[in-house]
Formats: sequence, structure tokens, C-alpha cells
Amino acid sequence: MKRLFAEWEKQESLLFALPHEKSDWLPYLNEILLSYKVFIKTASEYERCVVLCADKQKAEKLLAGIGNVTLVQIPTNDTWIRDFGAIDVETEEGVVSYDFTFNAWGGKFEAALDNEVNKKLYENGKNKLVSVPFVLEGGSIDSNGAGVLLTTSKCLLEKNRNPNLSKNEIDVKLKELFGLKRVIWLEHGFLKGDDTDSHVDTLARFIAEDTIAYTTCEDEKDEHFDELKEMEKELKNTGFKLLPLPMPKPILYENSRLPATYANFVFVNGALLLPTYNDANDLRVQELLARALPKHKIRGVNAAVFIRQYGSLHCASMNKFTPN
Repeated sequence: MKRLFAEWEKQESLLFALPHEKSDWLPYLNEILLSYKVFIKTASEYERCVVLCADKQKAEKLLAGIGNVTLVQIPTNDTWIRDFGAIDVETEEGVVSYDFTFNAWGGKFEAALDNEVNKKLYENGKNKLVSVPFVLEGGSIDSNGAGVLLTTSKCLLEKNRNPNLSKNEIDVKLKELFGLKRVIWLEHGFLKGDDTDSHVDTLARFIAEDTIAYTTCEDEKDEHFDELKEMEKELKNTGFKLLPLPMPKPILYENSRLPATYANFVFVNGALLLPTYNDANDLRVQELLARALPKHKIRGVNAAVFIRQYGSLHCASMNKFTPN
């Protein structure tokens, strides 16, 4: 028996990897570190936060006064731990953590350090780490905890991930690894500026065993409108309840549009942390999710700096689980 957790299940901790001087965050390092401080402080109110850092002393100074935080000095190339962090699976022997191959979204960036993180982090860990020779990023899949997985064909079938495997072969592999009954492959949906080849965690996410929240565009003149409308049609054929989340207005940085989305939220124990963008839709989406998830506190966390490097809260964290 294998089962991929749903994110709203009981969690042991939330992982982060702090930005540093040798990363692409350097031009606005202080701004992003302060954003991480707020993110970690908010998450720490609900569960333990494990923070990877290049320099433990600097991290201690940044996060001074915040409780429920464990610092681990491990070098990284970047901060998007959702995509290189180990993925937890429930088995008859307990929780097993899969260490997939990470090649920086199809070889776009340097990833040698990121690809070694799990081996170092799990040296003394209680969970069993299993190496899986298959390229897969955590942000490219989403689980309802009951045998159904959401993903996108654009990402998983991209030629620089697993070029020797067909769609059917990947489908079979995912089902075997995660104990799935069904994989929902979305053929449509994209965000301008996204360099992950349409990770599903920017587009459509389970918020309950029977419900999917998804990114929608209300402006017919927006370049996203047609593709997201086609994705919506696909989702309507899945048999799941749906909750549309309107996009924020276009966000530009250095004249380029950024892939801002509310779907990049993070579940923690008893709460959902929602990326906000200083936009009129921030409160609207918060209210939509509050109605849909009455047992969760919906907490906004400003992601305006995170999005400059094309990611948001979910991309910047990884949930770790304990068996139910």
C-alpha cells in the first residue's frame, strides 16, 4: 500500500531554503530575506519550520525571536525547495521520502547543489529516503490524498525531463510510485513568465478530496484568457467540484510580466497561507477560500518579491508529513 498525502493532512514540519548571495536573489537580497522572515514567522505559528541556509549565523540573526524554527546549514543553488525537496509517501512500513532527480526544470539552470540536498538532510533523519531515477518536481503534481493526482502534459512531457518515456509510461510510473487510481493530465493552462513549463501548482490545486481550486482570467483581452478558459473546460470534465480563483492584475518587473497566481498557496496545520500581491483580488480570493475551507484560517502572506524570480509561497516551501 502506497499513498501520496494531501497537503491539508497533519504535517510534521515545513521546509524552506533561504536565499543567499550566490543565488539569483542577489540584486534584492535584503528584500527577499525580509519576505522569507514574514513567511517563516507566519508558518511557525502552526508548525515547526526547518530552514536550510548557506550561513547559519546569518540565518540566526535574520530569524532571531521566531520560535518553532530549526536551522540546518546546507548549501543550495536556489530556494525553490518544493521542486528539489523529497516527496513524502505513506506506506505500510511508515513514511518514505522519495528523492527524485532534479535537473532545474529541464536543464535551465545549475542544480548540482540542490540535487544533493535530500541526501544531506536525511543523513540522520527518521524517514527512509528512497532515490528515484526519474525527473520530477514537487510543483508539477498535486494530490487529493485519495488516489487522484493532478499534473500538466506541458511539464511532464517536456523533452528535457524524461525524454525516453511516453505519456503512458509516465502515467504508469506515477501510479506505481504513489499508489494512484487516476492521473488527471491537463493539456491547457499557462502563466506568462513561468519557467517551469506550466507547473500545476500555479494553475490547479486540490483543496479537499472532492474539490479543485483553479486559476481563472476574467479579462477577455488578457493573453491568458483563452488558455485558462480551455483549462477550465478540462476541469469541468473531471467530476470534481470547482472553485475558480481570479488572477491578480498584471504585475511587471523590469518590463516583464510575472507569473502571479493565487493557486500557489500552502497548507499548514489548521491554516492556508495565501500569496498576496497588493491587489484588489487579494481579499476577494481570501474570502472565497475562507468560505470553502471553514476549518482553516486563511492567512495572507505578501509574495510581491517572491514573484520576481517567478515563484511564490508553495514553490518556496515543502510539507513534511507524519502518518495519520
